[in-house]
Amino acid sequence: MFWQMVKGALIRQRNRFALIALTVALGVSLAAAMLNVMFDVGDKVNQELKAYGANITVTPKNSALLKDVYGLEAHEYLNENDLGKIKTIFWTNNIVAFAPKLDGELTLENGEKISAAGTWFNHEMKLPTGETFSTGVLEMKSWWKIDGDYPAQIDEALIGKKLAAEKNLKVGDTLKYNGGEFKISGTVSGGGDEDNQILVDLAAMQKILNVPGKIGSIEVSAITTPENDLARKAAANPDLLSQQEKEIWYCTAYVSAIAYQIEEVIANSSARPVRQIAESEGKILEKTQLLMLLITALSLLSTALGVSNLVSANIMERSRELGLLKAIGATNLGVILLVLTEIFIAGLGGGILGYVASLGLAQIIGTTVFGAAIVNNAAVLPIVSVLMIVVLLVGSLPAIRMLLSLQPAEVLHGR
Repeated sequence: MFWQMVKGALIRQRNRFALIALTVALGVSLAAAMLNVMFDVGDKVNQELKAYGANITVTPKNSALLKDVYGLEAHEYLNENDLGKIKTIFWTNNIVAFAPKLDGELTLENGEKISAAGTWFNHEMKLPTGETFSTGVLEMKSWWKIDGDYPAQIDEALIGKKLAAEKNLKVGDTLKYNGGEFKISGTVSGGGDEDNQILVDLAAMQKILNVPGKIGSIEVSAITTPENDLARKAAANPDLLSQQEKEIWYCTAYVSAIAYQIEEVIANSSARPVRQIAESEGKILEKTQLLMLLITALSLLSTALGVSNLVSANIMERSRELGLLKAIGATNLGVILLVLTEIFIAGLGGGILGYVASLGLAQIIGTTVFGAAIVNNAAVLPIVSVLMIVVLLVGSLPAIRMLLSLQPAEVLHGR
């Protein structure tokens, strides 16, 4: 009898219940899409920020110590052969790119000295694991404005725009120095030291400085987890951590943990996080996730208000029918269960439709905003299911109050 009454109500009031289902579908689709994006947004935001430079700098340990304590520059080097070891650390998949750098000077034919640096532009290297890895400044400095091309040969160079203007050099010209010459393949403008430098292949600078197989520093771009109190404590001194704290820190992709692991594999090195970038990543990610949660909460609140209005209108339309049920012996609990069952059936249909739509909406957001697909998180379905139940219950509260106050004698007499 109960289910026959439910079926009859759903058929007679199908337009009203269709609106309830549509309202729930809209709320669930937006909420589920936002939650899927929020759970996956960390990697997406970090990938976007990685396009704006390195967040870890690796230098020789003694050189870093002398600079920090005495402010002195020491000519110490790291070994180029150790570079591949960066991709063997625990967080190897989080290392997006890295580029060695070897600073020096070129002495022009007139005796003038200009700043120069050797690096990898687009380097294909073989890792100790046997895999190949493409890296270099081309992967890390996407904001550089290049007129011309990156050097493809060891005798080609990029010249900073400011330096090019000062020396009256352009693409295709030859820069002669004591010991050889470089053909200018392109000019670079990035707003940093490169604007006043000559950038050449690492091997060429090693030959000029007569330091084969040596590098001065390494810039590393890694996907990291926003830092918390544990990460900041470890960054100050990892030895102060308890064994449990150290295990948690070491096995989490904090920038300080990744830097620590790089020091472990690169001999005589000091790896320092670029604090401004690391902290900015954390703040941007937190604000992005907070925005997603706010949108989710507002969508569910709107759904609850919509359901409340629709259910209240439904109860008012059916007041005589429900009053009659009470008059022939139905309890308040029985009538409330009847109405809630109808609402939850409509809500279930809308929830399923909304969740399916959310999978496509999440991909649209991911492709449009981040240029990459969003991974649908399995935890979203149970979370959204619980939230949908809460929304339907909250939206039904005004209707339940109306049912409790409904007097059979009054409604049956048209009052």
